[in-house]
Amino acid sequence: MPWCSREEAYLFNCHISPYSHGNRENHDPTRTRKLLLHDREIRKLIGKTQEKGLTLIPLRVYLKRGRIKVELGVARGKKLIDKRETERRKEADREAKSAMKNRRY
Repeated sequence: MPWCSREEAYLFNCHISPYSHGNRENHDPTRTRKLLLHDREIRKLIGKTQEKGLTLIPLRVYLKRGRIKVELGVARGKKLIDKRETERRKEADREAKSAMKNRRY
């Protein structure tokens, strides 16, 4: 989960696995990481997150030239009605799978 202050942006609770052939000097996989962004990018992200209901989410984490890159997105949370509808769909799918599994030939 990304977070921005006035001058800096950080990434919290993101698990990046340590190097498998490393030694005891490997990094902690869930440590807080500082994101390298330009000042105008940070200001833009702060402006977006201060709008009602918008939050920053990491969309993609990838490796490029030995550096970990994070693609950030701005998203709006679901409303209660949407959550209920999603739950109904999940429940219907679960019941259908269960019925198909238990059906006899």
